[in-house]
Amino acid sequence: MRIRKWIDKRKFGFSGRLRKMMKCIFSGERLRVEEIVHSSESLATRDYSASGYSSRAGEPDTKVDTSNIEEAESSLRESGFLNYEEARALLGRLEYQKGNIEAALHVFEGIDIAAVTPRIKISIARRCELPRRYSQSDTAPPMSMHAVSLLFEAMFLKAKSLQALGRFKEAAQSCKVILDTVESALPGGLPESFAADCKLQETLNKVVELLPELWKLTWAPQEAILSYRRALLYHWNLDMETRIKIEKEFAVFLLYSGSEATPPNLRSQMEGSFVPRNNVEEAILLLLILLKKFALNRIGWDPSILDHLSFALSIAGELRPLAYQIEELPPGIKERKEIYSTLALCYYGGGEDMVAMNLLRHLFNDRENHSCTFELLLASKICGENSNCLDEGIYYARKLLSKSGGRCEQMVSFTNCLLGITLSAQSKVIASDSQRIVQQSEALEALETANKGMRERNPVVLFHLSLENAEQRKLDVALHYAKQLLKLEAGSNVKGWILLARILSAQKRYVDAENIINAALDETGKWDQGELLRTRAKLQSAQGKVKNVIETYTHLLAVLQVQSKSFGIQKKLLKV
Repeated sequence: MRIRKWIDKRKFGFSGRLRKMMKCIFSGERLRVEEIVHSSESLATRDYSASGYSSRAGEPDTKVDTSNIEEAESSLRESGFLNYEEARALLGRLEYQKGNIEAALHVFEGIDIAAVTPRIKISIARRCELPRRYSQSDTAPPMSMHAVSLLFEAMFLKAKSLQALGRFKEAAQSCKVILDTVESALPGGLPESFAADCKLQETLNKVVELLPELWKLTWAPQEAILSYRRALLYHWNLDMETRIKIEKEFAVFLLYSGSEATPPNLRSQMEGSFVPRNNVEEAILLLLILLKKFALNRIGWDPSILDHLSFALSIAGELRPLAYQIEELPPGIKERKEIYSTLALCYYGGGEDMVAMNLLRHLFNDRENHSCTFELLLASKICGENSNCLDEGIYYARKLLSKSGGRCEQMVSFTNCLLGITLSAQSKVIASDSQRIVQQSEALEALETANKGMRERNPVVLFHLSLENAEQRKLDVALHYAKQLLKLEAGSNVKGWILLARILSAQKRYVDAENIINAALDETGKWDQGELLRTRAKLQSAQGKVKNVIETYTHLLAVLQVQSKSFGIQKKLLKV
C-alpha cells in the first residue's frame, strides 16, 4: 500500500505507462517488455521534452536490454521499495540503451549523488565487515548492494553520455566520484569477496579503465598519470585483461605523451621497493612487469611490449639489460635472424663490439639468411672501428655494394662512406708506400662517391672527406669541406672547429686558426673546452707566444680540476 501511495503522490514526471509498470511489479504481475520499451511517454521523454530539447540523439535501438523489470523487482524484494534515485537509474539506462544520449543524461542528472553518497559508503563498508548486529539507533540504514550497483552504473553511464557529447571533464568528474566513494569506504582496498557481486565489480572495472582516457581527452596529462597510478596501486580486484590493458596504455602514455610525470609519492611505496625517478623508468618497470607475466604464462604474447621496451631502454642508454631480456625470450617468439640482429645492436651500443661481431658472424654462416643488408652494414661499421678486422670490414662493405646493384642510393652512399673510412684506417698500417697510396686513393674515391650519392649533405661524410684530403695534403680541398661541415652543423660539434683550425695550421695560418678556436670557445660550454684549449696552446706555442701558452694551460688546468671534483661527487652519489 505504501508503494502505491508513493507512486501516485510522487510528482517527478512519471507517465501513465510507468505507473502501470511500477504497480504491476508491486502486484507481481508481468507487463510486456515491448510495451515498456516502445512507450512514447517515458520519464526521460516527458522531462526532457519539457525542457525544450529533443529526446532523441540517434535511432532507437530495438534490441534493448530487457533487464529493467528484473532490476526493479530485485530492488523491491531486497528493500521493500523502489526509491526516486533507483527509478531514475533504471529509466536512464533504458534511454541510454535506446540511443537517446541527451535524454538519458537529463534523467541521470536528476539523481542527487551528494545525497546518496553517504549511504552508499555505509553500505559498502558494512558489506565488507564481519557480520554483526545493527541497533535500531543506526540513523541511515544501508542500501542493498543491488541498489549500490544500480546507482554506480547510472553514474558510469552518465560519464559515457557526457563523453559522447564531448564534455570530457564532467565525465571524468563523474567517474572520479565513484572511485572516491569506494576508496573512502574501503581504504585498504576491495576484499576478494567483493567480486561476488559481478555487476558492481564489472562497473568498477569499466570506471577504472575509462577515467585516465577521459583525462587525456581533456589534455590533463598529470591527472591522467595520477589516475593510471591509482588504478594500479589500489586493490580494485581488476580482471587480468583490464589490468594488462591499463599497464600497457600507461607505459605508452609515459613514453610518448611528452609530459614529464612527477615521481610517485615515496610514502605510498613499500620500504625497499624500487621507486621510478622519471617517465622512462616508470614505463620500463611496467613493461618488465608485462614481460614477466608473459614468462609465467599469465598472458599471451604481444610483440608491441618488446618494441616499446626496446625504445625505452635505448633512450635510457640501458642496452645491455635489453639484450638480457631478449635472450630470456622463449624459442619461437622471434625469428633467429631478428634476435641476432637486435642482440648485435644491443651489445654494440653497450660497448661490447666483438660480442656483437661474433653474433653477426654466426648469422652470416647460416645459409638460410640470404638477405642481410642491415647486418652487413653494421658488421662493416664495427670492423672499421677495430684495427684487428679491417680486412673483414672491407670485405663486408664490398659484398654489400655488389648485392645492392644500385637499388637504394642512400644505402649505397652509407656503404661507400664506411668503405672509405675502413680503407683509410687500413692505409695507415700498410708498410708499402705504393700500396698505401693505392689504398688512400680508393678511400678518397669511396668517400667522394658517398658524398655525391647523398640526397642531403651528411656531416659524417663531410668530416671524413675533409680529414682524408688533409691527410693526403690536399689542404685547399680539405678546407672547403671543413667549412661546409662547420656551416652544416652551425658550430655545434667541437670536432668540426678543431679540424678547421688544424687545416689552417697546416697552411701556416696560425692567427686564423687561433681565431677559429677562440670563436669555438665562445660558442661552446665549459665542459667541452678541454680539447679546444689544448689546440689553442699548441697554436700559440707555434707562434712563440709563451705567456699566452701559460695562461691557456692555466685555464685548461682549472677546467680539468672542476671536472675532476664534479666526477668525484657523482661517484660518491652513486655509491650512496
